[in-house]
Amino acid sequence: MPLHSVSVAGVVVRDDGRVLAIRRADNGTWEPPGGVLELDERPEDGTVREVLEETGIRVSVDRLTGVYKNMSRGVVALVFLCRPVGGAERTSTESTAVEWLTPQEAEDLMAEVYAVRVLDALDSSAPQVRAHDGRHLLGSG
Repeated sequence: MPLHSVSVAGVVVRDDGRVLAIRRADNGTWEPPGGVLELDERPEDGTVREVLEETGIRVSVDRLTGVYKNMSRGVVALVFLCRPVGGAERTSTESTAVEWLTPQEAEDLMAEVYAVRVLDALDSSAPQVRAHDGRHLLGSG
């Protein structure tokens, strides 16, 4: 029986259009903040918790913007568009940098599978559903 892990991430957008990003402590990659959803947790609540833990920023969740499956690891990520509502940027044990990036900077700094989550959140009114291998998006079919 296949087992999947579910993670959540927040694409947090400020009024000036910049998006919140972390540089992960474990592998140095830039990503939207997020992590594994706990068993007793609603996806929106997990997103709020993970963003606060990793960045110091409190957010409200607007809507689901995408579902992304890492086909090689069996991880399904739910990504939500969020707005900052308080707090102050700080790093954590999971992040070595916390920055507000322009969408172009996010696209330049992030791997394709993370940049697309930001772009989907900014561009799309309907949630996107995508598959990837951990590095690159996989075509449909």
